Amino acid sequence: MGGSGASSFLKLLAKNFDVIAGPVVSLAFPLYASIKAIESKSAVDDQQWLTYWVLYSMITLFELTFAKLLEWIPFWSYAKLLFTCWLVIPYFSGAACVYEQYVRPYLVTRQKTIKMWLMDKLFRGNNYMLYDDNYRYEDEHRY
Repeated sequence: MGGSGASSFLKLLAKNFDVIAGPVVSLAFPLYASIKAIESKSAVDDQQWLTYWVLYSMITLFELTFAKLLEWIPFWSYAKLLFTCWLVIPYFSGAACVYEQYVRPYLVTRQKTIKMWLMDKLFRGNNYMLYDDNYRYEDEHRY
């Protein structure tokens, strides 16, 4: 009787491996490594974990935006787990690679447009006065 309970438990673990390993790989280990990076004097590990958290945020926003579509892809959680492992393990420098090859070129060339869009979305309807890059916003009007 004990053997069937253990095998049922192992089957449950195997079936839900992504649910168990996902938070450890994507949150717990990077949190620990980020704290170690903050406490070290090296800038290399700081860059590794800052780029990881930028990419993790982008993945999370992507998942929140396309949740209804992603629930129809049966292997999404496993693909995300593998991709996250590649990003997290410093040996592969996955986070730096993705950031340098894809994110940075996109953001650097569109930085002013993104900043203006964010300011418009964040402060619409408020009576804030913002001064930003020679543009003045006052009561939703750009001067």
